[in-house]
Amino acid sequence: MPRLRVIGIADTDSYVKWTAALVGSAPADWERSMRILDTPLAVSNEQQRAALSTSGLSAEAVTRVTFEQLRQSVTADPPDVVILGARGPLVRVLSRLFAGLPRRPVIVTGLPGISIPATRKALIYRQGADLFVVHSQRERVEFAALSAHTGIRHRFALATLPFAAAAARGSARERDDSSSDIVFAAQAVVPRERADRLEVAQMLRRAALADADRRVVVKLRAAQGEHQTHLERDSYPDLLRSLGPLPENLVVSTEPMQSALDHAAGLVTISSTAAIEAIARDIPVLALDIFGVSPALINVVFEGSGVLGSEDDLIAGRFRLPTEAWRRENYLHDPDEDDWTAAVERFVDLRRRGLLAEATLRTGRGGRLRSAWERRTVLGPMDPSPVGRFALMVGVPARAVVQTVQRARARSQVSRSAGPMSSR
Repeated sequence: MPRLRVIGIADTDSYVKWTAALVGSAPADWERSMRILDTPLAVSNEQQRAALSTSGLSAEAVTRVTFEQLRQSVTADPPDVVILGARGPLVRVLSRLFAGLPRRPVIVTGLPGISIPATRKALIYRQGADLFVVHSQRERVEFAALSAHTGIRHRFALATLPFAAAAARGSARERDDSSSDIVFAAQAVVPRERADRLEVAQMLRRAALADADRRVVVKLRAAQGEHQTHLERDSYPDLLRSLGPLPENLVVSTEPMQSALDHAAGLVTISSTAAIEAIARDIPVLALDIFGVSPALINVVFEGSGVLGSEDDLIAGRFRLPTEAWRRENYLHDPDEDDWTAAVERFVDLRRRGLLAEATLRTGRGGRLRSAWERRTVLGPMDPSPVGRFALMVGVPARAVVQTVQRARARSQVSRSAGPMSSR
């Protein structure tokens, strides 16, 4: 039987890290490689090196391509499997590309971190995939329930969160037994408001001042000028500078997370997946609940874990590890429970026998022009096609009109519902 060939495709920092790690964790007898797609948010070379450092995928197996180069290569020689690691709109565009090939590959997708609660958008954008990879028993239950409730059909399979698997293997370096750093895992949009982010910066400053013998390391996702999956409007370096003179033991770092954890006594965050990496290495964590617990903060998953805490806990160094029951349900299950590779192999068998069903693609109004517009919006100037430029010229004003009409309808509905109230 020919060797199973899988290609991962990603563009932004978190998705490149996730895709490389998932492809790198695939069976050694698979032919594994990856393509980094040229988009306006594509990773820098340094971000790429950091993502590959603990992935299990060699640098030689990764190449950068334009959309057209990708299209030409997979049309000429389709792989057995593609793993699409990207934001939802780009997954939709790539799914259309692969679904249209004469011998289309098996399409696999997933999300790069904590994905509780399950969302309808995640299901809709990834509807063209044959397999949706989730990373915990809880995710599988919640996504399956949402899929059944909405009628947006998906097949789900379980894989240990690749970052947690790498951490558990000790894939960076052995942890320093004298570690004393407090590592703060920064996030681009959690919290979102400037005032809240400034409050976090002030808190980190107070934590550094409280104990000069420990470093407080603000671990960033990207260096200045590098892109992230989500746009960061108020960066922590800028916020910290606005506070005036800073203690010497408050430092900013862009090193890989695994390297930062090598010297960590504890990790603090709002809801970063880095918390799972730390727990996998038995490094205690603190998930700050100073702004509450909500889906917008992506910290609902930590309810019942025992790791939620306050600024007082941070200052006092009260970090902790979650309960065993929480670990089993949330990202740290027994790896023997993983079934994603077996599911992929079943789909590949169907493909090779000519029995792979057509991909289920959500179609909207606009046909080919709509598809061109969606491609142009995710690729930006990296899509030089004339139809893409035309679709953008038509689509932007048309979308503005639709949004104006929708807002007017919403206001009208509010007015109608308020009428009876005011007459009482």
